[in-house]
Amino acid sequence: MANSTTTAVKVIGAPGPAGRSSPEGSQVLSKKKLQDLVREIDPNEQLDEDVEEMLLQIADDFIESVVTAACQLARHRKSNTLEVKDVQLHLERQWNMWIPGYGSDEIRPFKKACTTEAHKQRMALIRKTTKK
Repeated sequence: MANSTTTAVKVIGAPGPAGRSSPEGSQVLSKKKLQDLVREIDPNEQLDEDVEEMLLQIADDFIESVVTAACQLARHRKSNTLEVKDVQLHLERQWNMWIPGYGSDEIRPFKKACTTEAHKQRMALIRKTTKK
């Protein structure tokens, strides 16, 4: 079994009892971190203020949707604890993303492409001509 780690998560910026998010200071990605990421890609690039705000909002919305879906998966398992496998399952199924360092318990079978008869004939012809 690969990495069956259980991790409890405290959700930062999750909607409170009235459905409102907590204060802006609890953003997952700060403007400073976003600027550092941009500088890693291109040291001469500078984002507009509006672009920064939009990217920060997209990141917050993404995190909120992933955590919400993972919490629903944990609730479906009849658990009160959000585990890595809940987040992992949602990211794999909905976003085709994998968490580095956390292998999936399931083995993904390799799907070999089905070869057609025409393809087999072409390959036989190629092999025949390369032997000469």
